[in-house]
Amino acid sequence: MAIDPVTALKLTAPIGPAASPAPSGAAEAGFGDALRQLTGAVDASAGEANDAVGRMLQGTGDVHEAMIAMQRADTMLQLTVQIRNKLVQAYQDIMRMPT
Repeated sequence: MAIDPVTALKLTAPIGPAASPAPSGAAEAGFGDALRQLTGAVDASAGEANDAVGRMLQGTGDVHEAMIAMQRADTMLQLTVQIRNKLVQAYQDIMRMPT
């Protein structure tokens, strides 16, 4: 069994100063779209973990596959929670700024 890296969120455009402007007429992927992709990937990862555990319990799957899928889902969930924490912190910092 090959172990592939966790690559759940693939941004559609580069970020930072090296990012080139989008061609005219092209729809830009926004921050909301990136968050939607992330939550979709977390949900898919949890579903894959559930499927792997189900196969393991039925005897058709491998214990290692189930454990790897569960760890991947847990790591992705932790990443999502940390992103949410940073967003809440940024919002609170902005709300504390004097007007």
